Amino acid sequence: MEKNYKTEETSMRKSAFWPSLALAIGLYAATAQSESLYEGFTTPADEARPMVRWWWFGPNVDDAELVREIKAMKQGGFGGFELATLYPLTVDGNVPYLSDRHIEAVRLANETARTEGLRVDITLGSGWPFGGPHITPELASSRVKLIKLPLPARTTSVSLPDLNPGERIVASFIGTDAQTAELVEPATKDVAVCATPDERTVFIVLQTPTGQQVKRASVGGEGYVLDHMNPASVNAHLSTVGDRLMTAFSAGPPYAVFSDSLEAYGTDWTGDMLSEFQKRRGYDLKPHLLKWFEDAPDSAAIRRDWGLTLAELVEERYLTPVNDWAKTKGTRFRSQTYGHPPVRLSSVRLTDLAEGEGADWRIFSRLRWISSANHLYGKPVTSAEAWTWLHQGAFQAAPIDIKSEADTLMLQGANQFIAHGWPYSPPEAGEPGWAMYAAAVFNDHNPWWIVMPDINLYLQRMSWLLRQGEPVADVAIYLPQDDALGASKPGNVSIDGQLGRRISRTLTAQILDAGFSFDYVDDQALSAPGFRHKVLILPKVTSINPQTFKQIEAFEKAGGAVIAVDQAPTGARVFNTIPESDLSAKLVTLTTPDVIGLTPEVGFVHRKLNDSDLYFVANTGNRAVTLPLKFRAGSSGQWWNPIDATAHIWGGEPVTLAPYESRLFVFGAADKAGPAKRTPPQRRPLDGGWSIAFGDQPAKPLATFGSWTDDPAKAHYSGIVTYSRTVKLTPADLAAGLTRLSFGEGTPESIPSDRRTGSQAWLSAPVRDAAEVFVNGKRAGAVWTSPFFIDLKPHLTAGNNRIEIRVANTAINTLSGQPPANYSALTAKYGERFTPQNMNNLKPLPSGLMQAPVLETAP
Repeated sequence: MEKNYKTEETSMRKSAFWPSLALAIGLYAATAQSESLYEGFTTPADEARPMVRWWWFGPNVDDAELVREIKAMKQGGFGGFELATLYPLTVDGNVPYLSDRHIEAVRLANETARTEGLRVDITLGSGWPFGGPHITPELASSRVKLIKLPLPARTTSVSLPDLNPGERIVASFIGTDAQTAELVEPATKDVAVCATPDERTVFIVLQTPTGQQVKRASVGGEGYVLDHMNPASVNAHLSTVGDRLMTAFSAGPPYAVFSDSLEAYGTDWTGDMLSEFQKRRGYDLKPHLLKWFEDAPDSAAIRRDWGLTLAELVEERYLTPVNDWAKTKGTRFRSQTYGHPPVRLSSVRLTDLAEGEGADWRIFSRLRWISSANHLYGKPVTSAEAWTWLHQGAFQAAPIDIKSEADTLMLQGANQFIAHGWPYSPPEAGEPGWAMYAAAVFNDHNPWWIVMPDINLYLQRMSWLLRQGEPVADVAIYLPQDDALGASKPGNVSIDGQLGRRISRTLTAQILDAGFSFDYVDDQALSAPGFRHKVLILPKVTSINPQTFKQIEAFEKAGGAVIAVDQAPTGARVFNTIPESDLSAKLVTLTTPDVIGLTPEVGFVHRKLNDSDLYFVANTGNRAVTLPLKFRAGSSGQWWNPIDATAHIWGGEPVTLAPYESRLFVFGAADKAGPAKRTPPQRRPLDGGWSIAFGDQPAKPLATFGSWTDDPAKAHYSGIVTYSRTVKLTPADLAAGLTRLSFGEGTPESIPSDRRTGSQAWLSAPVRDAAEVFVNGKRAGAVWTSPFFIDLKPHLTAGNNRIEIRVANTAINTLSGQPPANYSALTAKYGERFTPQNMNNLKPLPSGLMQAPVLETAP
């Protein structure tokens, strides 16, 4: 059913981000009418604005600064914040997590945000994963470990080890080796045995806490990580932390409570595992426990059943109760549903809002894991924890880095951004203020903040647009869940953690480069309402559930194509078994590619509307490409510029994309472009006559363009520098379209093959790092990403035109002139809770306009 965009938008704006869930879903799921699609693109709904993760350190916050930062968020184009409380950054002034002072600060933040029309989410705990001082050893995440005790010949008993809090003996075995050891029932302190002339071993399976502590915890938030499979543990956290936090929301509940990725490492057990295993799997696990630790012929099957039991318990005892608890509080549960302990892709259906992460769009991805589940189960919004580790080292990231990663996230299905993030920073911290140890900085201490509204408008525009209609994906990749769980090891049980070894970069490339989009699907999701794909790929699957294979056979009989890569599952009949290297060629024989003419650097997303087709196409590489693109939905239409929201006729001609450029292609009734006006190309270099002013200093004549750090006196300057001159234009110049101000293309940088986690734009840009352009005193727009130009046509007049280009760099130049932060006193008081990343030996980065701008006509 189509909905009127303007009516819905007005209603949603008035509700200031606290609409009913049904209304919110109705907006996101509705297919925009063709008349409103372009309007929504140019002026997107507030609900699509990016959020920011707001870190409170300590917590140690000041009321006035909280209010100031919230207002700054709004001015920068953010739609709200997710409040997260982390480790202290000051020796004094911290208050305990969940103390009265902390709760009052949360209350103020919520009330202020509501007044400003901003959304508020809150992390349901300090640091991650959930836990804290309320989690005793008996409630902590646990594992089983194997203890081996020698049993000398003719011994009749053996003493058992003393137990620590949270420990208990699960089972004991005696034998010459693990393969032949027999199960015995231990007494409290010792095991009675029959004497033999041979030496033997007592194998003791011991349940014990993993010992993992909450990571990056605030003062008062320290303690064990909870057991996600223990109802008492989950309930203790909800009552102690969740209920207490909700007392701060007297003005209205948060939009959502948040759980970060499951990182309870080492977890592989819970207290009633034996009885739950028996009930679910139909046999007694105890006699088979040693097969968990040492390989046996049926170890893989035991480990598969073990891991599946854990995954079911996480669903029933963590995801469902927390989601239900959130509803009772009038809020929603936003969850990163992957990691340790294991969860299934289909587990995502159990949470109100689902979030992923991961910038590499051509490997197995947790973000695509989330977006696939959302597509399969009809959840229209996929949020992304965005820009974690961006251009590693706080304050290193520039706007083009943000754009380059944002596009890779959208190629994986993201349509809501949670910026990682905004560090609270008091005035006494100086400039550029505090930073989170492993994140980019998105607050107003960064000089390039001047273009933050422009960046956020791009993200908002794209997020809104990519929620319209329905996703189009011809191919589904079956996740080999049984194989992943069968490969589990003690202390390492994760489905998604294994899949990167089974869904290779080559497999992913074969699908993408053939011109197809894809989703992942697991056993349970094969019956989900959104499983409407044409081709199902089985990637090197060895083991598959018989019931699942029946579903796959039914899919094939109904007209779907099934391809097994490299091998067919054991005992299964699959008609198409091909080498991985032949997958692209096979796919194009089964169905028509959605897009032809791509390169490995260029990806796309296809959304199907009632009367239109929309394609998002992005160049993720650092070099320009010219592509003979052909779209399944049409041979001609229009392309929309997502930076300035202009629409252009496209007649099927080759498409040139600058480094990190993205475009939208629209076919059908939504076309809004007018006829193209072609003019002879003209260029007018603006080499001379410029002046330059640093901050509020008087302007001086500019000798040459290039990095201002070349002047040793300006090497550590972070801030705004204004370049200005007068340009005289004739009526003929304006009629010819000599109105585009171009700054150059930039130079590709070498991409290291051993680069670490994180992403960045590998381009030496001609504008370092962002610029606002003013014409005759009025802001004409911003230049912050490739292609580095701006059309000044609406602002230019015949005669003299005063051009001002206000360029801002990063804060690294200031930091490089300061001694490294000394955290020794902090560590002495609180222990080492974090390690700054890439903050040693900082050097000033190039800053300013690298070359003279040019006035030119648009091609």
